[in-house]
Amino acid sequence: MNAPLNIASLDDAALAARVQHRLDHLTKPLGALGRLEALGLQIALVQGRERPRLEAPQLVVFAADHGIAARGVSAYPSDVTWQMVENFLAGGAAVSVLARQHGLALTVADCGVKHDFGTRAGLVDAKLALGTADSSRAPAMGRALCEQAMDRGAALLRSLPGNVLLLGEMGIGNTSAASLLMSRLAGLPLVDCVGRGTGLDDAGLARKLGVLGEALALHAAAIEPLDALAALGGLEIATMTGAVLQAAAERRLVVVDGFITTAAVAVAAALAPAVLQRCVFAHASAESGHARWLKVLGVQPLLDLGLRLGEGSGAALAWPVIDSACRVLEEMASFESAGVSEKVGEQA
Repeated sequence: MNAPLNIASLDDAALAARVQHRLDHLTKPLGALGRLEALGLQIALVQGRERPRLEAPQLVVFAADHGIAARGVSAYPSDVTWQMVENFLAGGAAVSVLARQHGLALTVADCGVKHDFGTRAGLVDAKLALGTADSSRAPAMGRALCEQAMDRGAALLRSLPGNVLLLGEMGIGNTSAASLLMSRLAGLPLVDCVGRGTGLDDAGLARKLGVLGEALALHAAAIEPLDALAALGGLEIATMTGAVLQAAAERRLVVVDGFITTAAVAVAAALAPAVLQRCVFAHASAESGHARWLKVLGVQPLLDLGLRLGEGSGAALAWPVIDSACRVLEEMASFESAGVSEKVGEQA
């Protein structure tokens, strides 16, 4: 595996002190911009400079099919995966609209969709197989294929410009893979990790729980992060994990979308804990278990809009907030430069 794992901590007390001093002396009451200030400080530490700049942000939708979908764990058929990829490429999906609105470069990575798209603008062929095996009956990928997918993700990231990666995904059945990874990595009961995905009714949810229980039992020995990913995950999740590790190694900011992208980041963080220092979690998904997983990871999402779409839609919606945090540090005047008097007792 060539995806980077030796990712250093961003702890830099001297830089943090300088950035905090600047934040404290901008033309506003102390701490008045709330979490925007903490976000600006985080971005500064990721980039290693007092006045960070967000350059050529890349929103990548990682797409693949899942063998477990044949067990009826989704309300939609597997064909929706390739049909939605076509929708992304045609510019008609929610993430397409939001990427256009916010000036985000949108790339779709075919990591294992059961369809031949040919050569298309905006599409990267990262396919290693036509989807995964049914993880309730066999390993989803196996270790070698999993590591190959991670390396494809790292290579994809290296080919993209800029210093920000926004994560998106598409794959019928991928909430099942994410739920399995959550249960295994976080050590939580499956019932706390499984939701309705694309809209299962009560009977469908019960069936999904039963099938995923079979998968967990079959792969009870897959405890280590890479073993769990190989046995229970998906090709798009593995490719995304490699991209996240590469982005972290390059000190790019990583904007995490919802439940499935959190699965990839959780695997990456299990392999290299300092990955989380580079991540901004865009929102708390309405998918059951996501808020709980964010709490386990010790992170706080920026937004809570009841989203459960995926695609990277939440990451795109959070982008203006992230951009604003950066612009405040870069462009806002200090009391001294603006000739504005500070609060009595705060001059320093």
